[in-house]
Amino acid sequence: MISPHLAPAPVDASTPVPDPGTVEEASDWFSSFGTWITDSFWPWFTGWPLRVVIIVVVGVLALVLLRRLISHVTERIATGKPPTEEKGAKDWFRRSPIVGDAIGTANPLASARRAQRARTVGSVLNSTANIVVGVMILLMVLTEIGFSVGPLLASAGVAGIALGFGAQSLVKDFISGVFILVEDQFGVGDVVDLGSGADGVIEEVQLRTTQVRSIDGTLWWVRNGEILRAGNRTQGWSRALAEVRVPVDADVDVVRSALGRAADAVAADPELAAEFLEPPSVRGVDAVTDFSMTFTLHAQVKPGVQWDVSRAMLRAAQAHLRGAGVLRTEMTASDEG
Repeated sequence: MISPHLAPAPVDASTPVPDPGTVEEASDWFSSFGTWITDSFWPWFTGWPLRVVIIVVVGVLALVLLRRLISHVTERIATGKPPTEEKGAKDWFRRSPIVGDAIGTANPLASARRAQRARTVGSVLNSTANIVVGVMILLMVLTEIGFSVGPLLASAGVAGIALGFGAQSLVKDFISGVFILVEDQFGVGDVVDLGSGADGVIEEVQLRTTQVRSIDGTLWWVRNGEILRAGNRTQGWSRALAEVRVPVDADVDVVRSALGRAADAVAADPELAAEFLEPPSVRGVDAVTDFSMTFTLHAQVKPGVQWDVSRAMLRAAQAHLRGAGVLRTEMTASDEG
């Protein structure tokens, strides 16, 4: 007698019963699929398709690493910071903080100019890396597929030569732009004279052209290959000059004393005192005409502020010359007559 605990459970009439034919068909399909994988697909995939995948993966990884290296180096040059700030990390190429502070003090625009120059060159290098690595991957993939790249390279060489002859000026502009950035001839915000009337503030420096905004608002587009000379008025340091004309019969010593007091007053101005790199001074008589003598006040100042300092020295010179009686404050009756 079978124990009631071991007796099979009653079968519900509503529960579907698997069809033995369906199970056998699924088993046969999986078996045939596995046979196709091992006998057909895998031998085919381990041929040129696998080599193509390896070429693409390795090429993409190499491009990513190369771009990260370029970005890392250029960003470090731009910011002047070490690649890591982790505690205990060593940086054998770290610049001394004293040297960095000295450079920043001597040229306040050095950091901004360095950042612009480094990031622009980094952008060019990244674009070049994309093109070179991409072309190499494409040629290697075509070779694995079985496409003959010899005629393609020959055609590209002939087309490159023809394009080179037709685009000599364009190549010249690009090469000149690279040297302008690398040599730091000028940067955005500099006041420059590029010749041929292009005199003003640099608004943008590209590899092919440079944009200069003149004082009247004209935006000049100058091709870098056509720049034969570049005068930068705001690089490193500047010199403020103020020419003062006095009557030819004025006492030279009195004039020099009054101009000296004017220069000292400008140097002591709280708004301008930080702009001076050396105390202002007065030169002797620079020019003499039948009616006037010319004196010059000059001072070495930070780049870009020489015009403000010059105007301040002119105002102070006028006030102190009037106070010394060198310049008349009002017209006499004989002058009015």
